Amino acid sequence: MSLNTIAINQRMDKFDSHDSVWLFGYGSLIFKADFPFLDRRPASIGGWSRRFWQGSHDHRGTETHPGRVVTLAPEAGAICHGMAYLVTPEEFAHLDHREKNGYLRLATEMHFEDGGSAEGIVYIATHENAAYLGPASERDIARQIASARGPSGPNSEYLLALAQALREMGKPDEHVFEIERHLAALGVRQPDA
Repeated sequence: MSLNTIAINQRMDKFDSHDSVWLFGYGSLIFKADFPFLDRRPASIGGWSRRFWQGSHDHRGTETHPGRVVTLAPEAGAICHGMAYLVTPEEFAHLDHREKNGYLRLATEMHFEDGGSAEGIVYIATHENAAYLGPASERDIARQIASARGPSGPNSEYLLALAQALREMGKPDEHVFEIERHLAALGVRQPDA
């Protein structure tokens, strides 16, 4: 079941008076920035792990056959690497729509690779949203991803693009890479592989 969070996110006004806001991306926002931005930097946030535990009923799957996309799960001592984008607040109308299936805007402290830091926004789908699928083995997640397809294309494209982007950034993620290995065993690989 999907959960449209646009109206909830529009009520977050913490950064409304700012000319620009940092946005932390840890999933498709790393490899698909379909919005204008003022700056882009590799960054990380602490206390969270990237996990394929969120259902995608609107992009990478359907209501009857949801795909799996990443969200963040709290984990003491963990560091999640991703990409930070400096955007104007006007971009949140588009981003709220893009992340509407269960994701909520949360304020977070992000740390840039150059040593600086800033407070900004991250979208997280918690276990309390209706589209949350929860933990499963990497093998079971890979099976679900291999068979799911939605309006944005095959679920496997999302996983493979994320794995490639993390490699290019030099930021391995064992959870993502293990799912990728199981997909390969199922015969699903990057198109040029």
